[in-house]
Amino acid sequence: MASSAELGADRVPRVVRTRADLRDALASSPRPVGLVPTMGALHQGHASLISRARAENATVVVSIFVNPRQFNEAADFAGYPRDEAADLAAAGAAGADVAFIPPVEEMYPAGFQTSVRVGALAEPLEGAARPGHFEGVTTVVAVLFGLAGAERAYFGQKDAQQLLVVRRMAADLAIPTEVVACPIVREADGLAMSSRNALLSPGQRAAAPVVRRALLAAREAFDDGERGGEALRDRMRGVLAGEPLAVPEYVSCADPATLAELGRVEGPALLSMAVRLGSVRLIDNELLP
Repeated sequence: MASSAELGADRVPRVVRTRADLRDALASSPRPVGLVPTMGALHQGHASLISRARAENATVVVSIFVNPRQFNEAADFAGYPRDEAADLAAAGAAGADVAFIPPVEEMYPAGFQTSVRVGALAEPLEGAARPGHFEGVTTVVAVLFGLAGAERAYFGQKDAQQLLVVRRMAADLAIPTEVVACPIVREADGLAMSSRNALLSPGQRAAAPVVRRALLAAREAFDDGERGGEALRDRMRGVLAGEPLAVPEYVSCADPATLAELGRVEGPALLSMAVRLGSVRLIDNELLP
């Protein structure tokens, strides 16, 4: 199995744009297959997923598809960063063999009527803030899992609720693809890498690390012995309140398996938040202990 270094930074993945062509490309490809679903605008966080897939699989497929079904705001969908040439270069440098870049009508052909909805896990937090979002995510991921038939699929821990929801979907629908969680990749100042970071103004970018600071303040309180769920949420809210540009949508201290908010932390916990800086929405999380 070749490493990404052996593949070289000038490697360009094979581009396929239809369901049929993806199946054909994989029919003759060595197994196992690792799938990295993305919406493009690839950054170092995506590269870490692709590199992990490269290390663990004989064939690596990266999907690049800005999925309209998971956007709640038309302006957010229209403004989402798109740069196919840069994405192909980044995917190739990280070790991708195949890039699946379908048009909307290929992912959702005429007459497409099916949607996949996960229940309670998809309802709080991101589900409450963005109604219908996870239905869009799980529907497109189910299609990708079906097309690729990959042994493994790689997702970032930054989207912690998405990771839980996709795992639940795969388990419930008996999809054999293993959903692999990969660590959050951060900028030097702690900001979690995201394609949306490119949309921040200079002032917003300077303010954005407050999200990470708020999470770390709650972790510090936990490390000092605080176990009250509301006290930990208040600690995060207090840090966010010190940054005028940061407008929180939610602040959570929840059970990492069920996402039920915790009154008291007596085991593992997931600290998470969604924060708006202007029109840009950032999410991040921290696992306790």
